[in-house]
Amino acid sequence: MTELTTSDAVAIATTVVEMARDGRFGEIEQLFAPPLRAVVSAEIVRDAWGAEISKRGPVSTIGEPMSEQMKEGLIRVRIPIICERGGFTVRMAVDSQGALQGLLLAATEGTASWMPPSYANPKKFAEHDVTVGSSPLAVPGTLSLPHGHRKRPGVVLLPPMGSFDRDETSGLNKPLKDLAWGLASRGVAVLRFDMVTYAHSQQVATRRDFTMAEEYVPYAVAAVHLLQQQPTVDPTRVFVLGHSMGGKVAPRIATAEPSIAGLVIMAGDTQPMQRSAIRVARYLARLSPGPASEAAVETMTRQAALVESPELSSSTPARELLFGLSGSYWLDLRSYDPVSTAAALDRPMLILQGGRDYQVTVEDDLSRWKEGLSHRPDVTIQIYEADNHLFFSGTGPSTPAEYDPAQHVDPAVIADIAAWLRPHPGMFARFVRVFSRE
Repeated sequence: MTELTTSDAVAIATTVVEMARDGRFGEIEQLFAPPLRAVVSAEIVRDAWGAEISKRGPVSTIGEPMSEQMKEGLIRVRIPIICERGGFTVRMAVDSQGALQGLLLAATEGTASWMPPSYANPKKFAEHDVTVGSSPLAVPGTLSLPHGHRKRPGVVLLPPMGSFDRDETSGLNKPLKDLAWGLASRGVAVLRFDMVTYAHSQQVATRRDFTMAEEYVPYAVAAVHLLQQQPTVDPTRVFVLGHSMGGKVAPRIATAEPSIAGLVIMAGDTQPMQRSAIRVARYLARLSPGPASEAAVETMTRQAALVESPELSSSTPARELLFGLSGSYWLDLRSYDPVSTAAALDRPMLILQGGRDYQVTVEDDLSRWKEGLSHRPDVTIQIYEADNHLFFSGTGPSTPAEYDPAQHVDPAVIADIAAWLRPHPGMFARFVRVFSRE
């Protein structure tokens, strides 16, 4: 196949903007590469676009595209949109096949920058880049080390499933960077890294045998080992913190690596994902009723039925399955029970949940953690009633549009995690035994 040129990528990106202007969001979704389809739908794009238009008025001008070559053949295109009452920018990453690996609606260039939260003090820690893993698919990461020479706890951060960078960048927001800077300011060493589906998106997208375990486990284990090797980190007190799918998979990672001290699970889903996808689609359809929403629910219901079917196999075409994930990915995910896996661990756990979260809910997901771990005195569960899926505080029913403004993870969440990461009774003795076996 002829290599995609910059002008080709610009033409594709311009077409996407024209589709959005004309309300053709289903056609936009057809251009998504599987990693993007895993986390973004036509309805999400429609809601985000509608939120921008409602604030700024109808589109008056589509500006001149700007493009640049990125890693692994990706071409980034930015197109300014001028409306009656201001403007915003559409950012896209186009791969060599002409598919979208990234799509973002952001404030006008120059205003779309992350600002540190009030609870972060960069003077208390230093950061440097690291490499996580040793294979050709190793990923870049960032190590945040508090100043001083005393031994301190450490934590590895895991974002949700999909093409997320180490900060879990979502528009103007960076929830994992909030966590990293907030915890490092409180004396906790933190390691976060780009997902392999972000750093090596094209290689992963072409693999039909790629699974959830491969997406997370080897990288999380490598990150734990790297953090344990830091001179100022207590190797018996390195934890794993996962958000959303990162929280769901955290017990599996702790099963694979006995030296992990404990888990922090933030909005970790327990309801089978094929069922929660339908629930979320119906929720969004109630927010924005219409033929497009109804069609999205019908499509997801059909795809979810195939995911649950005994006919599902590694050769089932990804295009027929939810989020464009492979049959192998769904088979692995379908066989994994995070609650029973967590119940079999002898590690303490902190499980956090936003009360306003419509993606991972108190009723459908947290209830399963509570039921399966009710016998464990070393499991702490905390609900933040005002918080949504990203642990941003708000009021009223949560919607996709509320993720758009620049905001930060709830300070209470940062404080509670930092306090919980202090030594737990019996932890040191258990890890003397673990490390003595190695």
